[in-house]
Amino acid sequence: MDGKEDLVEPREKLVDAAKLWLAHDGLWFRAVEEEFGLEAAIRLDERAMARFTVLEAQRIMRRLGMEPGGGIPALVRALGERLYAYINEQDVIEQSDTRVVFRMRTCRVQAARQRQGLPDFPCKSVGILEYSEFARTIDPRIRTRCVACPPDPHPPEFWCAWEFTLADQA
Repeated sequence: MDGKEDLVEPREKLVDAAKLWLAHDGLWFRAVEEEFGLEAAIRLDERAMARFTVLEAQRIMRRLGMEPGGGIPALVRALGERLYAYINEQDVIEQSDTRVVFRMRTCRVQAARQRQGLPDFPCKSVGILEYSEFARTIDPRIRTRCVACPPDPHPPEFWCAWEFTLADQA
């Protein structure tokens, strides 16, 4: 060790680690897709993401000292701490105490597929599991609805959008 690693800012380390995580995920997915086809790769990705997203939410909550049940404000805070938040542009719109719309404005997965001349990744089924389980881990009362996600058409200003609402407690 020559000490140069100390010159890297903590945020840069997080961004690099998030890029490496996503690169590994993408390489794994492409290998499965090439070997077994897109349908099998998506099915396996759904299984993995349903578990991973819960672990990610739990670790974020532990890191932030959050308990389950924090509602929409806790979800918004946790979404900003996901690995995706370090490498994709995302935003939150129309936020209230009972509802929020979250959008992924840029997506490294989709950009990589475009560079490789591949069609958009039809990530809706994976996203439904991913965002539903993430939100439910943050607060079991939160319900998730897909606004748009490939293969759905979407406007150029975002790749996918998700609506989260706090269910009535009655």
